[in-house]
Amino acid sequence: MLHFIQKFSRASSKMLKYPFTVGLGTSRRIETLSLKTCHQQNFPPLFLRPWPFSSFPVCMSKTQYYHTSPCSFKKQKQEVLPSRPTKTITYLPDSPKPALYIILAGLIPFIAPPLFMVMTKSYIPILAFTQMAYGASFLSFLGGIRWGFTLSEGSPAKPDFLNLANSTAPVVFSWFAFLISERLSEAIVTVIIGLGTALHIELFLLPHYPNWFKALRIVVTLVAFLSFVITLLVKVIYPEKGPKRPGKVE
Repeated sequence: MLHFIQKFSRASSKMLKYPFTVGLGTSRRIETLSLKTCHQQNFPPLFLRPWPFSSFPVCMSKTQYYHTSPCSFKKQKQEVLPSRPTKTITYLPDSPKPALYIILAGLIPFIAPPLFMVMTKSYIPILAFTQMAYGASFLSFLGGIRWGFTLSEGSPAKPDFLNLANSTAPVVFSWFAFLISERLSEAIVTVIIGLGTALHIELFLLPHYPNWFKALRIVVTLVAFLSFVITLLVKVIYPEKGPKRPGKVE
């Protein structure tokens, strides 16, 4: 043990006599720091003085800092966008064949009058009146469908005030159209508004019908709307010819 202490004291004395070198910075510059000088200036050799860096005998080079935080390799969860709802009109091929054929045949009274007037290039009031009367009757039929659908057992539509009152809305439009049938253009506009109102109620306010029936309702409403618009345009473009109402001859 005594021998080891003697060797350590000799090594310490040599370190005081000879300087050692300290390498600092990335520029590989080696600066000399003398422990002997440190003792002469009365500050411990292993601790730096809290003086400005310019007073140190050691030239500090620029220090580069690197980001050493751990990287996250977890996959971020991608937001799954909700799928778009299927459009109601796409359910038209699912309609029962009897209902589809009857509806297609029921479009003939809407299409035939304006088609005939366009072909003859004349506005025939009696044909326009029959078209309006059929549209008004169709409105009453739609009101009866809602009433019957509500009263059937096991129906998702309950016989409450909302369902039963809305079933009478198309009937009111139909009744009013017949009251003003002397002014045929206004009566046709009333039927158009009634068809649009009934479709809005059945698709948005009371969405209980099967999807295939809703698709049929959309098709019928669009065809009826276009046919009435063509009739009104024919009245403006072509000359009037023939009786205005059944039983009246000019």
